[in-house]
Amino acid sequence: MRIGVVGLGRMGGNMVRRLLRANHQCVGYASRRETVQKLVAEGAEGAGSLAELVDRLVPPRVVWMMVPAASVSSVVEVLMPLLAADDTLIDGGNSYYQDDITRSAEAARRGIHYLDVGTSGGVWGLERGYCLMIGGTTDAVKRLDPIFRALAPGVDAAPRTTAAGAVGTAEQGYLHCGPSGAGHFVKMVHNGIEYGLMAAYAEGLNILKHANIGAAESGPDAETAPLRVPEHYRYDINVAEVAELWRRGSVVESWLLDLIARALHDDAGLAQFSGHVSDSGEGRWTVQAAVDEGVPAPVISAALFARFASRGQMEFSDKLLSALRFQFGGHLEKLEGP
Repeated sequence: MRIGVVGLGRMGGNMVRRLLRANHQCVGYASRRETVQKLVAEGAEGAGSLAELVDRLVPPRVVWMMVPAASVSSVVEVLMPLLAADDTLIDGGNSYYQDDITRSAEAARRGIHYLDVGTSGGVWGLERGYCLMIGGTTDAVKRLDPIFRALAPGVDAAPRTTAAGAVGTAEQGYLHCGPSGAGHFVKMVHNGIEYGLMAAYAEGLNILKHANIGAAESGPDAETAPLRVPEHYRYDINVAEVAELWRRGSVVESWLLDLIARALHDDAGLAQFSGHVSDSGEGRWTVQAAVDEGVPAPVISAALFARFASRGQMEFSDKLLSALRFQFGGHLEKLEGP
């Protein structure tokens, strides 16, 4: 098939490469000309504008956007008048699913198909494939099956759940999740779960890292709760080795743990990172959906708020707590030590 791709960054560029490997024809556009030229050298066609990209496609056209959620509206505003009835516009980024519902309705008024495709795989997707969560009309999804199949990991990416044979496209690594918005809704919750998993690994390994606190020299201090039995916390545990160990036969093994082991192998002290953890929206939207549905989500909520705290958003709260302790008990801050 022939497809246009808008946005050729870390994921968009590798998606084009994976499609080229599967003998699909790709026309790429990015705001930086050098980014486009790099992919042209690898076999793609380049476009200098969105209008040129659309012009290089053959009706019914397919345009896949891989741009930040904040940029989707402006790109759609330019693309929509350039497309014609029966063309398909795909948002493969991390847009809010409610925006998909609005955009697909506008596209439908023009006779254009609009698909939301939650795409997971990150910078490793070129080799591992991309897990695709798709929302939109059945006919449009079926038409683009060759594209989804080429991008997805394939059945060999994981042991089969059943030996009875194929269980739909989910075994291949892509799934039509429902009407407009469903793809990004599933991806939203996927990322919310990711927040919780990442936080659990980080908290557990941090406990191991501080398991030698009983060996620290510390005199009597009215401001610090003492260890009742310091001898119980004198373990100098190699956290990087534990992460490596858990990758083999443990019930907590996962790809995220593989990445943790790699990071700790490269830099056991993680010196290049400040601990400022960003959130791009999906965790917030997942928590909001849980509130709207009346569904408890304490783990994902806590993981989201921990990210806020990592960026200094707890500073005033912490200062106020310290001020209150001083006000009611004359407690002075202890700035160093356990």
